[in-house]
Amino acid sequence: MDFVSGLRCRECARTFPAEALHVCDFCFGPLEVVYDYDAVRAAVSRESIAAGPQTIWRYAPLLPVADPNPIDLGTGFTPLVRADRLAAELGLGELWVKNDTANPTGSFKDRVVSVALTKARQLGFKVAACASTGNLANSVAAHAARAGMVSVVFIPEDLETAKIVTTAVYGGHLVAVRGTYDDVNRLCAELTSEHPSWAFVNVNVRTYYAEGSKTLAFEVAEQLGWEAPDHVVVPIASGSQLTKIRKGFAELHEVGLLEEAPRVRISGAQAAGCSPVATAFAEGTDAIRPVKPSTIAKSLAIGNPADGWYALDAIRSSGGACAAVTDDEIIDGIRLLARTEGIFAETAGGVTIATLAKLAAQGVIRRDERVVAYVTGHGLKTVEALTATVGPTATIAPTMEAFAAAVDVEGTIEGAR
Repeated sequence: MDFVSGLRCRECARTFPAEALHVCDFCFGPLEVVYDYDAVRAAVSRESIAAGPQTIWRYAPLLPVADPNPIDLGTGFTPLVRADRLAAELGLGELWVKNDTANPTGSFKDRVVSVALTKARQLGFKVAACASTGNLANSVAAHAARAGMVSVVFIPEDLETAKIVTTAVYGGHLVAVRGTYDDVNRLCAELTSEHPSWAFVNVNVRTYYAEGSKTLAFEVAEQLGWEAPDHVVVPIASGSQLTKIRKGFAELHEVGLLEEAPRVRISGAQAAGCSPVATAFAEGTDAIRPVKPSTIAKSLAIGNPADGWYALDAIRSSGGACAAVTDDEIIDGIRLLARTEGIFAETAGGVTIATLAKLAAQGVIRRDERVVAYVTGHGLKTVEALTATVGPTATIAPTMEAFAAAVDVEGTIEGAR
């Protein structure tokens, strides 16, 4: 059995049954899953989690669906990498990178999709659908294939080639839409009412889908020896991931898995070409003004973020910050992480690392803090962003002399000391 007691509106607190609902029919506020934490506390322990699978489903009591055979590709328990070389370059102390590039389809979206489609199957849905900037498209198509469900995935037509190919390969329906992600999302909202038998993971089952992001907090705490970090840096697209990471840390204390109440400062990262949350933070306003995205970080290119205000509130109330970085800074962030820690991140990861560097330089992120930076997608998804800035260090004739003249390996070793 699961431990869900129902759904509750985040605005007016009205309650609803645990069905395929995502907005309050009274105030149109978003709905959130409510758990019986007393029952969870009695059922879960550090030992029971350690005995579970090496996936997100080791935390099943804190997820909104119980299923002995969830729709799972082996998602979760990705590496938490101690990033000492990166920390040294940024003047930080204890720095960790949560490397979600290691998930089955190369991004954190496998977490939310595994939860969403397992719940959708339980609710009787046969078709899995979504609006996506790419990573969600990959994951929905893959998980639907695994489950034997039909998938219908909608994307902006100018998406990166790798993300189109790695969605289409699973054999579902892939629909490219002329317009931005916000146009795609609007279309899917309309289609949801026309196709009530379809599970749109980020529309009518969004309430459950979003809960999968909590596992990013659960894993970090467990990997740190059941302690919360002091500061985390999280990329912002819709804002849901950031708010759920905060909820995840709080839940661990609520059910007794963290001894002390977490006081995690949460900072957000956005691309300057799509930064409605960072702009509101900088201006000191609560208004999240929609923008038209223009950035290489297409997986974060949501100009009207559904959870933008909630992300902004989480940042402010936790004592964190929010910054935006340029496309050039994003490229620098990708290369910095790759050069120092051997992790190749997509453009969203470049946003996280560039923001980490900016906030460290400003003194917002301190040397005495234990910091975790979330890198949420693999760089092979967005290689186009790098083709103008990386390539061979030399092109030579096939002779020893040509190599010796072109490449100074010993000098490189000396420079690295």
